[in-house]
Amino acid sequence: MNNNFKNLLSFIFIMFLFVGCAKWGLNIFSDADEVSLGMQLDQEIRKNPKEYPVYSGDPSVKNYIINNIFNQILNSPEIKKRNVYKYQLELIQDDNTLNAFATPGGFVYVYTGILKYLDSEAALAGVLAHEIAHAERRHATQNLTSYYGISMLASLVLGENANELAQVAANLLTGLTFLANSRTFEDEADDYSIKYLRSTRFYPGGVKFFFEKMRDDKLIDSQPSKVKTFLSTHPDPIDRINTTEARLRNLGIPIKDYKSNDPDVFRQLYQANIKSKLR
Repeated sequence: MNNNFKNLLSFIFIMFLFVGCAKWGLNIFSDADEVSLGMQLDQEIRKNPKEYPVYSGDPSVKNYIINNIFNQILNSPEIKKRNVYKYQLELIQDDNTLNAFATPGGFVYVYTGILKYLDSEAALAGVLAHEIAHAERRHATQNLTSYYGISMLASLVLGENANELAQVAANLLTGLTFLANSRTFEDEADDYSIKYLRSTRFYPGGVKFFFEKMRDDKLIDSQPSKVKTFLSTHPDPIDRINTTEARLRNLGIPIKDYKSNDPDVFRQLYQANIKSKLR
């Protein structure tokens, strides 16, 4: 078999795989690749304090969130990669940004803006569980697979570029573009947030509390600067509230909203250990 014919067969195989990546959510990155990409991104974030100023306030805030909320979610039996990924949480000092994001390999970042905006531990648990779901479900590297599929698969199949992963990581470090998730990925992360929280002390529907508060504060309609970016890259918040409530009903879980004072919402603890200590 001559080289031209072998290359043609390889190209056909690559095209088949690429179509499969887009259609079936395939992922050409390994778990080790996920961790490597996440670690490199974390280094880049920490080298860029102007855009991502790491929180330097009261250390008890971060410690409380990690020990009493983040780690409790990670103990859920639904979390499959707790011993595979390097799960860690960092706070970004930016009071004007109501957002959080996750990078590959279990690195989760939360802006102080959303911490100051939320009212309860259940609400924050919903946000954190949602971001953990993005990592667990490998959404970022699925996006990368869809984008780099042809060129990377060609390099791997034809053996032309052993440093392809390093190049992808370098490109990813120029920004967080590939961390923007599709409507399908956001919906899946909302669904898994409920699954993760069911085995914790937190109300499982906390993922919708943030959207309910934005709705009541008229932020969804007016789109001020602090939520404009969030709303431009996420599915409609009202749809997400309705979908979450439908899932809760199907599971026989009572519908509560962000104003609830029930014990599993933990409003007082949030105020005392997080919100009151943020400056």
